[in-house]
Amino acid sequence: MRILKSPIWALDALMGQKSFKKNPIIGSRWLNERGFYLKRVAWAARMAALRRRQMVHFLPDDDKAFFHRNGYIVKENFLSKDVLAQLQDEIATREFAASEMRQGKTVTRFIGLPPSLLKDLPGLSRAVHDPFLQNAMRYVGSYNADPIIYLHAVLWDLEKKKKDPQTDFHMDTFHSTSKSWLFLRDVDVADGPFHYVPGSHRYTPERSAWEFEQSLNAVQHPNGMHAAGSFRASEDDILKMGYGEPVSFDVPANSLVIADTHGFHRRGIATRPGVRVGLFADLRRSPYFPWSGLDLRSLPGIKGRQSEIYTAYLNFRSKLSGKPSHHREVGHVKIDAPPVL
Repeated sequence: MRILKSPIWALDALMGQKSFKKNPIIGSRWLNERGFYLKRVAWAARMAALRRRQMVHFLPDDDKAFFHRNGYIVKENFLSKDVLAQLQDEIATREFAASEMRQGKTVTRFIGLPPSLLKDLPGLSRAVHDPFLQNAMRYVGSYNADPIIYLHAVLWDLEKKKKDPQTDFHMDTFHSTSKSWLFLRDVDVADGPFHYVPGSHRYTPERSAWEFEQSLNAVQHPNGMHAAGSFRASEDDILKMGYGEPVSFDVPANSLVIADTHGFHRRGIATRPGVRVGLFADLRRSPYFPWSGLDLRSLPGIKGRQSEIYTAYLNFRSKLSGKPSHHREVGHVKIDAPPVL
């Protein structure tokens, strides 16, 4: 069976699979001792740089320079006052079809925003289709592709004892990806804000050496997310890699943060009950293509409907395996209602 599956594993690796545990080729100690993992990283970085050169007009020069230096972009007072007020009014009392994901103390609520919903919500629609948000997501993620965007809430239960794995510093995968948060309410330090290590989207010799060591034994790592290629790092590890102190995004409402989550980041630990509400966007594609466009998920009929399609896929996979999806549909709820899960 391993021989028969080998072509599938090889194709999976070529398409950008990150998991050492799921793919024996990626998890092979013999290959990684000979530099296989680091060569994947280097090739992905070269392709990302090539794709970004095709999109130099997507961002002003000062924003590009800030991103390449730090790995993120931040904009306060992002939406106009009129659009922000309209958006907040639209979501204040309305109930939306939602799914939730619980990770330890934290529940993340996702509300898809397909065209059928946005046509009746002009403020939300203007925010989702904002040219700067769309272009910056593409440039940071190194793909001229349609990002998946949700109305998003993070809720936490301080009485739960199980740890939220997102509060460890980690990289999402071995190549550039983009995520963004448009915070619709003030975020205080006590709310566990997003943290990012400036410059950690770029490699130092110490970072390369650390990841090489991780690649040798990742398949056996006790942390399942680490074994899946989302390496976890301590603050001491990060300092030894040559990076500085993380930035905490305790920011006022109407702040936009876009980050290359190949860099080290985490969710802060909340110290009081609460909820963070905003728009969340995610863009990740195969790291090895040299072209920035030609994205199937941006085609008519699919564009803007990624959240619907992704939810349907998760439900299908759940039924097929008999295991619950990590995104559980919870019916219609208000954006900041108490968690269902």
